[in-house]
Amino acid sequence: MLRAVWAWASGLLQGIGVALTTPTGPGEALGARAASPWVRLLPYGIALAFVAPLLPVTITVLVQDYQVNGAVAGALATAQTAPLVLAVTRPLQAWWVIFTADVAGGFVMLGADGVDGRPWPWTPMVVVGYLALMLALGLRESRRALIGVWLMTGAAATVFEIVSPKRAGGITLLLFVLSGAVLMITATLRGRGEAERRLVEQETISEAERARRTLLEERARIARELHDVVAHHMSVITVQADSAPYRIPELPDAAREEFASIAAGARESLAEMRRLLVVLRSEGAEGERAPQPGLDRVQQLIEATVRAGVPAELSLAADLGDVPQAVDLSAYRIVQEALANVVRHAPGAATRVSVRPDGEGWLNVLVVNGPAAERGAPVEGGSGTGHGLVGMRERVRLTGGSLDTGPLPDGGFRVAARLPLGTTDS
Repeated sequence: MLRAVWAWASGLLQGIGVALTTPTGPGEALGARAASPWVRLLPYGIALAFVAPLLPVTITVLVQDYQVNGAVAGALATAQTAPLVLAVTRPLQAWWVIFTADVAGGFVMLGADGVDGRPWPWTPMVVVGYLALMLALGLRESRRALIGVWLMTGAAATVFEIVSPKRAGGITLLLFVLSGAVLMITATLRGRGEAERRLVEQETISEAERARRTLLEERARIARELHDVVAHHMSVITVQADSAPYRIPELPDAAREEFASIAAGARESLAEMRRLLVVLRSEGAEGERAPQPGLDRVQQLIEATVRAGVPAELSLAADLGDVPQAVDLSAYRIVQEALANVVRHAPGAATRVSVRPDGEGWLNVLVVNGPAAERGAPVEGGSGTGHGLVGMRERVRLTGGSLDTGPLPDGGFRVAARLPLGTTDS
């Protein structure tokens, strides 16, 4: 038992010794990361505000009251006060200088003629400067270092009590108690500030991770939807390749073998796509059995929106031509999500939807709503994906189009998508 206690005490003392000789800070000034230059200079101003009066007052008191030699008094006063400026960047090193000077000053004054009836071994100036130093230490150094500083302060006071118990008064106990209080308060405030800073950093990281997760989920959802589109084309290729020898009897043998190879490759691609869909599908989710929607069902979205209490009108070109299936699906989803956002964020706002080609190979999808009027009910069957603009941007990026969104001067909102009607390299 005693051996375990001794080992624990030895480890603790060794840790405190290492902490007292190893500053935790990299030499960065207190407040160095503040945005304002005035805040960065403030610690230096405070340190100089302590040193400027303490240095001459300490010299005067040591010479006139304690009858210390002028040269010795000047050296002691400088060592006891000037390192307070160093404490802004290196408080532990400054403590070693000041603590050594304070202890040396106590022994110097012990042999002086003016000690009787005056505070010893610490002068009032020493107490003020030491407490200012404790403030810098508490804001920078580790808890072990602070405990070591406090214990060293108490040890020095105990030594002076032993050396001259009649001269040592309550000032040794006063400095010991006050230094401990300042160290505890500043360390607590620093710990709270660090905890709040870490919390803000964690919230920022969590928000970024949440946005990233939302983006990945929406991409996976789009990929699952486009599986049907791609699978349809691959199925058509397979059927055409398999039936080519029967539809074209005069095909040479080389062409028949080529079509058979194409059909086999298409079937293998379909099998790989099914495996990919299993990976993309969420655990426990079932595959969609209904065909993917397109622009032919936009009118149903408008009707559902009107039933929810949002006045909406549709302008759909009569002849859209041959719209690629991916663009057809993306345009539908963009309108669906835009209408869902109107119901959620601008209930009762008059909304206009326009879908028409521009004659240059692009399909323009426009959803414009005015300011909110009144609260409406949720859209039946058209609540969107819940990912809003994220999903719209991903669908537009997938098809090689462009998206323009933003508020209107009257308080409404505008969603404008431009999707290619032909095949793009993107």
